[in-house]
Amino acid sequence: MKLLFSGDGQLGQMLGASAISHGHECLLYSTRIEEIKPLSAQVSLPWSLQDAVAWADVVSWEHEAIPANVMAAARDKFLMDPARIQSLTDRRAEKKLFDDCRVATSPWQSYNTPSELEKILRQAQRGVVIKAARGGYDGKGQWRYQPGDDIAAVVSEAGQAPGIVEDLIPFVKEVSLVGARAKDGSTCSYPLITNVHRQGILSYSLGGIDTVPAAIAAQAKEAFQRLTDALKYVGVFAIEFFVVGEGADAQLLINEVAPRVHNSGHWTMLGATCSQFDLHIRALTGMPLPQLSIAPTLMLNVIGAQQIPAGLWHHQDAQCHWYNKTPQPGRKVGHVNIRTANHDTAMQWVEQWADNLQVLA
Repeated sequence: MKLLFSGDGQLGQMLGASAISHGHECLLYSTRIEEIKPLSAQVSLPWSLQDAVAWADVVSWEHEAIPANVMAAARDKFLMDPARIQSLTDRRAEKKLFDDCRVATSPWQSYNTPSELEKILRQAQRGVVIKAARGGYDGKGQWRYQPGDDIAAVVSEAGQAPGIVEDLIPFVKEVSLVGARAKDGSTCSYPLITNVHRQGILSYSLGGIDTVPAAIAAQAKEAFQRLTDALKYVGVFAIEFFVVGEGADAQLLINEVAPRVHNSGHWTMLGATCSQFDLHIRALTGMPLPQLSIAPTLMLNVIGAQQIPAGLWHHQDAQCHWYNKTPQPGRKVGHVNIRTANHDTAMQWVEQWADNLQVLA
């Protein structure tokens, strides 16, 4: 098949590489410069977007912020309604989807003006998180408020654009589920993994390492099924959860979703028989979804660093990925997957390498 992806960042490049390995052809549409590109090439093709859409059998995306011109040009080549997916870039639409599908999330309210936000904060009985409705990624566009804080100061920043106010959740840890849904409604997913953030940016993920109670795993799969069925979704879909409570009282609350391959699924490139990128290509092209075999794997993000040290490139247990981006603090420029026997071993790797690989500010 011929696949066209909206976006030529690292996710688009990795999806394209997977498509080629499965015997398909692939092109990328750069939403930054609005040009068509072959994989890894710095030189664009002399094709218009319309030319590329006509060439393609299927059009998909690396990020849910699908430009309007792509949606208009490729409407008949998407496997699902792109406008429904693009709407999830607004946190209000995302939260409404959770409520409509009856999946648990933090109690929330929306606001459109500074005065509406001020009213919500004055009525708050507990700590809340304020999030911009649009934008705000890797910890940006978010503010915290506790009763007694200076409301005017918070509103002066957070009230400049519409947003939502959520109850602050005292979670035990953050986890994510990455899986795929095929056109016929069948699904498969990787186990729930633990994610650890620093300054709002994913620092590392523990894939196939932490034990997950059966009840929690069942909650995650039920949420995945409800959301992807509601969207009539085809492809890889990721859900980030908060784990609230412990033991028999533990439950999941959805934080947010990503209708695409996701940073917290990068560990599968080493730790699973079928990576999240391969899984996405299989779903898009109608190939069978596989039985997954998992090996314990640590994924360390490379953030703002000038390079990945040679010691990791050379290590037999490490698999390095460099995105060829200009490093700057807080920007994801690569990741490293590491085979690890258990949680303790993974933490030793984190202690040894995280500070060297991550420049956050």
